[in-house]
Amino acid sequence: MTLKQRWRNVRPYILGPVIFALARLIGLTLRIRVVGYDRVKSTPGGKIMSGWHGRTFVAAHFFRGKGVWTIISHSKDGEMQDIIFRGFGFKTIRGSTGRGGVRAAIESIEVLKKGECMAFTPDGPRGPTHVIQGGMLLMAKKAGVPIVPVGVAADRRWLVKTWDAYMVPKPFAKCVMVFGPDYFVPSTISEPDLEVVRLQIQEEMDKLECEAERLAGHPAC
Repeated sequence: MTLKQRWRNVRPYILGPVIFALARLIGLTLRIRVVGYDRVKSTPGGKIMSGWHGRTFVAAHFFRGKGVWTIISHSKDGEMQDIIFRGFGFKTIRGSTGRGGVRAAIESIEVLKKGECMAFTPDGPRGPTHVIQGGMLLMAKKAGVPIVPVGVAADRRWLVKTWDAYMVPKPFAKCVMVFGPDYFVPSTISEPDLEVVRLQIQEEMDKLECEAERLAGHPAC
């Protein structure tokens, strides 16, 4: 085994705790303004809270220790993300479109049926960014739970040069999370109507992110 391969194998277990510590340190300085969450919290039953992949930093801090579930891929990067999200108190299910996707979907549906909440990034783990893939809709349909779109922004931030332009708030940034209305996917929905719902949720997520950007003091989208 080459040195590069060895590093690839151990990297998640070395960098994961370091990144978590740095993220937690930044998180302690953030001020998060939340719009619309009281309604979400007061509604009983399972739900899928859906935000874009590039905006998970703020959500990880807001949902810290709340027992929210999320799906993490089986990749090496996913191993590192699993360490980080478990550090924030999330419960994780491993799987992605490439490996273990069906099993992860089945486990997620069972969790949602039990009334648990799940945070989901429907454009991950590889993109394209801001495009909803089908897995979330299938889970909502089978579990009979609503999808709650969420928009996230920060007034001062770094935008990493990744496929999702990942947002890392700067220390002491003012952050915003805007929760939208519930979207249900009927169990008897047809494929054309399913596509209509997908586009509606996608449009709402973009709209909420624009609203969060505006509330954070950025120019209108």
